Amino acid sequence: MFTIGAAVTLVGLLAHLGAERAGSFAARAATKPVASTGFLIAAWGSGAGETPWGQAVLAGLALSWVGDVALLGRGRAAFGAGLGSFLLGHVAFGAAFWLRGIEWTAAAAAALVLAGAGAGLWRWLSPRVTGALRPAVAAYIVVILAMVALATGTTAWSPTAWLLAGAVAFAVSDVAVARDRFVAPGFRNRAWGLPLYYGAQLLLAWGAGAARVG
Repeated sequence: MFTIGAAVTLVGLLAHLGAERAGSFAARAATKPVASTGFLIAAWGSGAGETPWGQAVLAGLALSWVGDVALLGRGRAAFGAGLGSFLLGHVAFGAAFWLRGIEWTAAAAAALVLAGAGAGLWRWLSPRVTGALRPAVAAYIVVILAMVALATGTTAWSPTAWLLAGAVAFAVSDVAVARDRFVAPGFRNRAWGLPLYYGAQLLLAWGAGAARVG
């Protein structure tokens, strides 16, 4: 079932990239939910629903699905709704890693490194983010980097490359979203950001499987 879900995501992603390139809203709206539904199927198929922390990963993936649909819109309200959904999703992923187990020295060390990266990202974005979005974007940066720090901590507690790779890839894919929204809009951002994002979701879905609890 994981393989079926991953295949659905791959096919949906390829179709969605074609729709993005063509600039067809109808095709985008039809293909993106398919790609995102695939990673939910994959997570369920991997056995993520069989442990409390896997269920939290499922919740995070479900919130990502909601965010994906919200971001089909191009207005400020749609972006705000998507941002909020993804922020809650990262909280769910962080909670999942906490439930799985954390080696706090590793998590703290990662947090120090990531704080520097986050400060640099905010310096890059802050001149371009205005109004009510400023605190929302700042909070989002903090939450996603905290999620990556917790992914580092749970990997140190019991090694699982899948979860850490998924968390890092998810964070990096958000740079493409930020660049597209605030810096230089264009298909080029989506051409690399979307494959990285969907790859991240599949890595998290696979890593959350009951057989890989650590």
